[in-house]
Amino acid sequence: MYKRAKIIVFLTLVLFVLGYNIGYSQCSMCRAVLQSEEGQATAKGINNGIIYLMAIPYILVGLVGWKVFQILKK
Repeated sequence: MYKRAKIIVFLTLVLFVLGYNIGYSQCSMCRAVLQSEEGQATAKGINNGIIYLMAIPYILVGLVGWKVFQILKK
């Protein structure tokens, strides 16, 4: 069962890495406003904020799942 958990964690990490480019975007209104800017620094900041806000719930669910797995393993 421990090997199965390792496989699930590995696949989850792979999905995070592959899904990074997919989630690296904004809504259409934000994109229209930010594309008119010269330096694109604000657009990069918005993109990083979106990724940060998207990742936190997945990390928390993963930690809770890992803790439940440890409790059930005992």
